[in-house]
Amino acid sequence: MMTDSESWYIVKQADGHCEIIPGAQLGDESDDATRSDRWGPFASLNEAIGRRVGLIRAGKCQPN
Repeated sequence: MMTDSESWYIVKQADGHCEIIPGAQLGDESDDATRSDRWGPFASLNEAIGRRVGLIRAGKCQPN
């Protein structure tokens, strides 16, 4: 189970969708993602979800 003390990131996938991942998994992601394709860290999952909604509204991410 994940705790709120972990950091969260939003990573844009090749298909344009954005995925929320814990910071511990960020090292496992490919290094192809540039800073413009990754946002964070966020202190909580709820904060990351809210930011992802904003990115979708801004047209930077595709809705699922």
